[in-house]
Amino acid sequence: MSTPPVVIHSARLVSGADTVTDAWVRFDGDQVTARGIGDGWRDDITVEQATVTDAAGRFLTPGFIDIHCHGAGGAAVDEGDAAIETVLAVHNAHGTTRSVLSLVTASVDRLARDLATIARFAERDPRVLGSHLEGPFLDTEFRGAHDPSLLRGADEASVDLLLAAAAGTLRQITIAPEHDGALEAITRFVAADVRVAVGHTGADFETALAAFDAGSSILTHAFNGMRGIHHRAPGPVTAAMHADHVTLEVINDGVHVHPDVVKLAFAGAPGRVALVTDAMAATGSADGVYDLGSLEVVVTDGVARLREGGSIAGSTLTQDEALRRAVLECGIPLDEAVGALTVTPAAAIGRSGDLGRLDPGFAADAVLLDADLGVQAVWGAGSRLA
Repeated sequence: MSTPPVVIHSARLVSGADTVTDAWVRFDGDQVTARGIGDGWRDDITVEQATVTDAAGRFLTPGFIDIHCHGAGGAAVDEGDAAIETVLAVHNAHGTTRSVLSLVTASVDRLARDLATIARFAERDPRVLGSHLEGPFLDTEFRGAHDPSLLRGADEASVDLLLAAAAGTLRQITIAPEHDGALEAITRFVAADVRVAVGHTGADFETALAAFDAGSSILTHAFNGMRGIHHRAPGPVTAAMHADHVTLEVINDGVHVHPDVVKLAFAGAPGRVALVTDAMAATGSADGVYDLGSLEVVVTDGVARLREGGSIAGSTLTQDEALRRAVLECGIPLDEAVGALTVTPAAAIGRSGDLGRLDPGFAADAVLLDADLGVQAVWGAGSRLA
């Protein structure tokens, strides 16, 4: 028996660069099949034939896309299928409909095993877009919450093993480009259709630019795990702003980046900021002690830091909170902030043709928000998630 169509009407639709009042969208199965304004949705269907939601003037956006997420609900994505289900459920409730699941530094063999698990999960669940390797090819000085004993150079055998294990589902890998073998690895990953991100790096402006010229196209959590902006040493953030094909990840939790610096990123790279969570297991859960990979993390007042050394260790952020902070604290216009959760991350991982907009032919992913940008309902692949 076929699933009845889904119609959401009387919405303030924020999709792409547009905000349209009294708008409606229709889902058939897992795709958007029509959109319009007014009562046009009634032309081919009756209320009895469809699942109908009256948005009553509330905001309707595409589903949020998080390209950097490690965990939630007390679970981490490297703990297997049940943990991944927990992670997804928490983030679904906050508007995230598609996630790239991120792995922190571990041995290459362990990472290969976890990549294979994520690959199998992605085959059967559209909420998972694939994986992100945040390590092990990182810089020791700028390692953040990564085990220094497991960091290594990017050798050909390791690169090939990781690509094979992911079976085409590795969406992103973070690399420090200044180390031996890094540029060769960048070339290899790009050739395999993996987005390479510069991050956890001591690279200067010129080295970062060389990595972007070699095909890197993302900056992992801009401003964190890298050299800052100095007026005579602009560093990798300015290099990413200079290279107009590069997406800048920003963790907008009020801890990682000051609101005025978030605003600076949006101004310096218009249309190229992707708001990410970098969420770890404590997201949606209580303060306490957690593991992030092989390291112990203490979460106090929602802020995660390593027990040893005190480095920030991911976040407890959700995408709806990132949106509210962008609009209400940073002064980013709503359509730009929504774009940083939808069209920009979709483009960053090569999915701009089917994700991130509520247009016919795109995925039936949507979030209904109230006037305060609180999540009211969530649809993913045409099904109600929250």
